[in-house]
Amino acid sequence: MKLALVPDSTDHSVLAPIAGGGTVVGLDQHPDAVVVVGDPGPVSAETLGRIGDLVRAGAALVALGVPRGAGWEDLTGVRAGEVVDGGEVFATCADPSPLTARSVGEFPVAGSFTTLEPIGPVATVLTSSIRFAHRPALVEHRVGAGRVVTSGFGPDALVTDELARIVRRSLAAPAADPSRQVGVGVIGYGPFGGMGMLHGTAATETDGLAFVAALDTSAERRKAAEAQFPGVATYAELDHLLRDDDVELVVVATPPSSHADIARACLDAGKHVAVEKPLCITTAEADDLLARSAANDRMLTVHQNRRWDADFRALRRAVDAGMLGEVFNMETFVGGFEHPCRAWHSEESVSGGAIYDWGSHHLDWILLLMGGDPVSVTTTRHKRVWHDITNDDQVRVRLAWADGREAEFFQSDIAGVRRPKFYVQGTQGTIAADYRAFVHETVEHGIGYQRWESHHAEAPVDLSLARYEPGYGLTETTLPPLPASPWPFHRNLADHLLMGEPVEVDPVDVRTVIGVLETAQRSGAEGGATLPLEPPS
Repeated sequence: MKLALVPDSTDHSVLAPIAGGGTVVGLDQHPDAVVVVGDPGPVSAETLGRIGDLVRAGAALVALGVPRGAGWEDLTGVRAGEVVDGGEVFATCADPSPLTARSVGEFPVAGSFTTLEPIGPVATVLTSSIRFAHRPALVEHRVGAGRVVTSGFGPDALVTDELARIVRRSLAAPAADPSRQVGVGVIGYGPFGGMGMLHGTAATETDGLAFVAALDTSAERRKAAEAQFPGVATYAELDHLLRDDDVELVVVATPPSSHADIARACLDAGKHVAVEKPLCITTAEADDLLARSAANDRMLTVHQNRRWDADFRALRRAVDAGMLGEVFNMETFVGGFEHPCRAWHSEESVSGGAIYDWGSHHLDWILLLMGGDPVSVTTTRHKRVWHDITNDDQVRVRLAWADGREAEFFQSDIAGVRRPKFYVQGTQGTIAADYRAFVHETVEHGIGYQRWESHHAEAPVDLSLARYEPGYGLTETTLPPLPASPWPFHRNLADHLLMGEPVEVDPVDVRTVIGVLETAQRSGAEGGATLPLEPPS
């Protein structure tokens, strides 16, 4: 996307939350959208005329703040109203609009705010309640073939994800039919809390998705799907599901060793594909899937759902905000001392190995926060207690970067005392968080108090941030978890397929995760040898 900025001296970083891979061009280079930042001050009639011509020809105009002057009012259909300085106001979705599809109904926005006074035929997209009266906060005005969106919130408010999403949609061409539903088929239906049921529930509860088909070789599981989701079609053969025209998106929820073959068949059949983690076992498989996705022009993504864990989101927010300075070391832990599960998760030939289970999440976390690709991987492993299963009892994966930064993922089924879940060091401070097991507690008649822990399932934790202030010393702050809205991964699937928004789990990034997993598994098999991480070809 080509974007033009007014004034043209605007710091381009203001576009970071909304522009994606867009490039900034001049008004004379036929931009797809024009972004006006605040009140740009005096603008020549020639410039205003050029912007108007672009909009009437189909370009979008987005005003972050309210530009003043008669020429601007003719384009935006509004004038500036009351200014509310500082603090926090709540934005509320008004009448249904493609710009707010799948948005939460109301969300807080911090920063300066100017109410909007419509003077033309505008559609109100967001309102804000100011002293118990709802005032227009973001409006849409149609001008010729284009649209003009004016936000009473300035560019500083784009740190709010919901607002940034709405503004980002404003920059793009309107979706052809954002109200239609994408038919979802799940391959590998796990009932009663399994992943198949989870994806079926998510598709049912996410606007824009519909759970239409389930495939499983087990007749019992197919019957469970039919009972839990009346009307869903069920299949025992992959070819039968792939011939179902109602299935547009396939979710692969089978054991890891089968992911690549199934995803390959789905992509070649013209289906969009979301794969449970890990995407696959080898980088060769990942590269093949990426190539097929591109060749067939079909979406490929991975259910890295733990990117939305409330405590990891708080950690990521702290790192992105620079609270730790430059991060140079990150350590994560999962585990305890308990017999591993006895299902396929613990069978190396099916799971890929212990590293591929929790490591798919934890190494994804590490790569997201550390940035860049590590240059080497070292794995040590132990097989000392649980000899009835083939996965390792304990694995430690160390990563090193060319500039000296380092990270470690530690997983253990023989850790009687748990390590911290997160330990992250930066040049200005450190974040640590204790592992907190998910505990069930009940009082039952005739038995009394009952307590048990779910196997290696941990609850979101508070983060402890210690920062060093020169001349003062260490200060300590508690950062609470940062919850996400319901079904964020599936909401993004609908946004991508219906409105062309980027997928939040880019398979190219996950390809790097697979490279680390594969190299880590090989390092462990070679007695803990330090191995180079091969870059993508």
